[in-house]
Amino acid sequence: MKRDRILTLKLPASDGRMEEFAIHEPRHFSKPEKPFNRKALAAAHIVADPRSAKDPWLEIAIDWEATLAYRRHLWSWGFGVAEAMDTAQRGMGLDWPASLLLIEKSVAEAKSIPGASVASGAGTDHLAGNEKHSLEKIIGAYEAQCAAIERAGGRIILMASRALAASAKAPPDYAKVYDRILGQVKEPVIIHWLGEMFDPALEGYWGKKDHDEAMNVCLDVLSRNASRVDGIKISLLDKDKEIAMRRRLPKGVRMYTGDDFNFAELIEGDAQGYSDALLGIFDAIAPAASQALGYLSSNENQNFHEVLGPSVPLSRHIFKAPTRFYKTGVVFMAWLNGHQDHFVMVGGQQSARSILHLAEIFRLADAAGLLTDPGLACARMKQLLAVHGI
Repeated sequence: MKRDRILTLKLPASDGRMEEFAIHEPRHFSKPEKPFNRKALAAAHIVADPRSAKDPWLEIAIDWEATLAYRRHLWSWGFGVAEAMDTAQRGMGLDWPASLLLIEKSVAEAKSIPGASVASGAGTDHLAGNEKHSLEKIIGAYEAQCAAIERAGGRIILMASRALAASAKAPPDYAKVYDRILGQVKEPVIIHWLGEMFDPALEGYWGKKDHDEAMNVCLDVLSRNASRVDGIKISLLDKDKEIAMRRRLPKGVRMYTGDDFNFAELIEGDAQGYSDALLGIFDAIAPAASQALGYLSSNENQNFHEVLGPSVPLSRHIFKAPTRFYKTGVVFMAWLNGHQDHFVMVGGQQSARSILHLAEIFRLADAAGLLTDPGLACARMKQLLAVHGI
């Protein structure tokens, strides 16, 4: 689709030069008229409160209205919200008390919006993740968070545990913890296997450093508890491993792709199945992803790829190593598109990516047609460049 050039802006290049960049008119995306034929959840970011007197490295200050407004934006495009997950800086600025408050507010907000859904992260992050704990203590931590979410009326995403990764001695320890928790939940949960590229503290999860061996341990847990599991989200950024696991899942257990590199082809699927989706990149590309999923629901696969394909290079750049800093790119996109009036993050994480990285996000967002108000985006990019002395 040809898009006219409407503005220009000088952006820094990797060789130190400033180069002229042409911004194009945005693409027009339509909101869904019917439910998707894939389950699609967007892991949502939080909006910091820049006016707070709290020290951003030590205390959490959240703009609750802007944070909830962004969830309304995601719901309006047909997505469920995956709440208090990695994208919300869980474990990188957002602690459990703030997470629970976020979950309570989001669940309450969803009740006022027809069709809105929320699933929320339950973990063990109120325990020190770099210390060893008894399995009973880890089980108790999971139980406490699961119970709190259920009291709030929420559905559970069972997050990977840094404390378990640090304390488990072998695969049976993981089996013991997961079997105990899954045996108590009120409704089927989504299990999240977050890879070490997202969180280095989770290396060797399931008691095996080799992902294929770890997959066998995870599949055993799923097989024993299939009736208590809605699905498994794996975030390993390896499409072949996801497909291999998808084909081995117990009947009725969904695969939720967490692959922000290869999500388009995994969601489309193949003759043997497809992946549903629980993705952080959906936060940044909701309009394009929504329209693409609408096309897929109508079996218009070529249009699905034509709309979603241009956002894949953007996603790969946002999630490039060190992948754990992808949240900076997600929030940057929200700021460029006018969903928040500042580029400030909890914990000062706006500084986690270089100005060259952010300039490339700007270029790729334009290529995907995802700068919804080019004039505003240009003005804000110029402000950021000025702050960097450029």
